[in-house]
Amino acid sequence: MTQIQASNSEYIENRTFDEIQIGDSATLVRTLRHEDIQMYAIMSGDINPSHVDPEYAHSSMLREVIAHGMWGGALISNVLGTQFPGPGTVYKDQTLHFELPVRVGDTLTVTITCEKKFPRNHHMVFDCQCTNQDGQKVISGTAEVLAPTEKIRRLKANLPDFKLSETRKARFEHLLEITKGLTPISMAVAHPCDTESLKGALLARDRGLIIPTLVGPEEKIRQLAEANQLDLYGCTVINVAHSHAAAEIAVSLAREGQVEALMKGSLHTDELMSEVIDKATGLRTARRISHVFLMDVPTYPRLLFITDAAVNVAPDLEAKVDIVQNAIDLAHMLKIADPKVAILAAVETVNLKMQATLDAAALCKMADRGQITGGLLDGPLAFDNAISVVAARTKGIKSAVAGQADILLVPDIESGNMLAKQLEYLADALTSGIVLGAKVPIVLTSRADSAETRTASTAVAMVMAHAKRKKL
Repeated sequence: MTQIQASNSEYIENRTFDEIQIGDSATLVRTLRHEDIQMYAIMSGDINPSHVDPEYAHSSMLREVIAHGMWGGALISNVLGTQFPGPGTVYKDQTLHFELPVRVGDTLTVTITCEKKFPRNHHMVFDCQCTNQDGQKVISGTAEVLAPTEKIRRLKANLPDFKLSETRKARFEHLLEITKGLTPISMAVAHPCDTESLKGALLARDRGLIIPTLVGPEEKIRQLAEANQLDLYGCTVINVAHSHAAAEIAVSLAREGQVEALMKGSLHTDELMSEVIDKATGLRTARRISHVFLMDVPTYPRLLFITDAAVNVAPDLEAKVDIVQNAIDLAHMLKIADPKVAILAAVETVNLKMQATLDAAALCKMADRGQITGGLLDGPLAFDNAISVVAARTKGIKSAVAGQADILLVPDIESGNMLAKQLEYLADALTSGIVLGAKVPIVLTSRADSAETRTASTAVAMVMAHAKRKKL
């Protein structure tokens, strides 16, 4: 009688009908992870809430998420198909009895034992047992297979990497958690005259983020709402003739304290921002106005701020001081206590011919002297060094910021805008955008952005507005 343990060899090899004797067995040990349940659900389409909905599972008889029963069955198939008998095995029959549930963290030992052999047709019957870490039987049954008669030994197949990431919907919901417990804020939406900008405002209203004032051609707004079956309940509509007037009125509402925030609709950015920065009638403060993209990137472990990629075209050192401080202050509002700021350039050393590296060095020294506060700065850093610990280590960079940046200060609007759009369209980043340094937060998104992006941005504006209330 022999027993086979799962092998880590680079080869996969079978045991033929003649090599296996009655009483021989093989084992496989596997610990159930949450990711295993998710992967099985994706593969099978079985989204029974007992397996994938923690809230439902907690209220059920079992009190917690459990594995699909056939996950254990798949482990039995694993042993039969890869080692005992292994390649060349043909499944004929399987019975399974599910004795106990399997929970995340349980370690199963799968034991397959040969019970019967039929030389006439090379069939075999195996006893199949799965026990947990406490020795309790969770699955039992029998399997009948047509066993291989020829020896097979081959290199194991190289399977593609498989990485689970949260769906956009789940990441969107996670971002909205920053508004938990906050009351809706009043927001003027300038010229919401296309589907996504109107939907964005109304979705934010429905999620309890804002009380919207829609500023634009009233007839056009109402026709758009009717065409898309959108309800304007709870909205104030201020009728103006065109987008320029919408920007002017929306800014005046904010300046007079009638609304706590602004949202850009389907007008051009410069139409709205020219009203915002007007020295006489705008929303300027002592701080320079700047923009931050907040990006939830599936392949990066923390929320990533990119600044400035939308307002300041080619900021000088003085402007960058305010841009950095604006972003740090926003990070504090979002409960990031000591944000790490990577000042980006093409290289990670100071080069007299590259202004971005000189600015980076100056900004770091200004932070050392207390001229920039609340964050940890380092630069110049190339992008790879800013977000990859491995890249930074390879280049010998010793830094508390490198590889774990929260904020990326880009050299100019072109590099920043390209970086943000690449992350959004090539890395499936969930994006929100907000203007900082004005008297009120301003949701500033692209006209191509979805209602989801606009709503995510509104959540950030809501947090900022509440932070302002606390200061008053």
